[in-house]
Amino acid sequence: MENKIKIVFATGNGHKLAEINEISKDSGIEFVLPPDGFNPDETGATFEENSYIKAVEAAKLSGNIALADDSGLCVEALNGEPGIHSARYADTPQERISKLLKNLTPYGNRKAKFVCAMTLVDEFGNLLNKEIGECHGEIAKVQSGVNGFGYDPIFTVNGYNVTMADMSEDLKNSISHRSVALNKMITYIQQNLL
Repeated sequence: MENKIKIVFATGNGHKLAEINEISKDSGIEFVLPPDGFNPDETGATFEENSYIKAVEAAKLSGNIALADDSGLCVEALNGEPGIHSARYADTPQERISKLLKNLTPYGNRKAKFVCAMTLVDEFGNLLNKEIGECHGEIAKVQSGVNGFGYDPIFTVNGYNVTMADMSEDLKNSISHRSVALNKMITYIQQNLL
């Protein structure tokens, strides 16, 4: 593809950027980190609102089209917790996992889903497109696997007998909430911006 477009991906997380670029390779799109100083206040009440806040901040800082995602784990028995607070549920990734497993102890229902809301804005912060991706599964009783990050070691995807952290990167990238939302977004970008 001769046309290549650079889009700022609103994150400070290098892991996430690498995952996004891996999913979108051969799409004609290259995602790059926002300039230094990117640190938006995520004050939204939903994944969609936080995603929009991050996209606008990245667009204004960079003067470029920006894509943001806000994602998290929603556990049915815990009324959707940790939800938008997934990354701030406790201080470290391991503490977040331990807290979640402890809070889930009294419940038999272990159904959960990862949700990813993506927002694409132009360089002025005007909304171009938004997409949602979901990945359904349940919370495992014990941690397993070393791939991925966040809650991946305790999330078993429906139809697979392993946690997300036990999956190969290719498999995870083909079924994850982020890849579902991103693939819809890539289609929009290719049809409208390339």
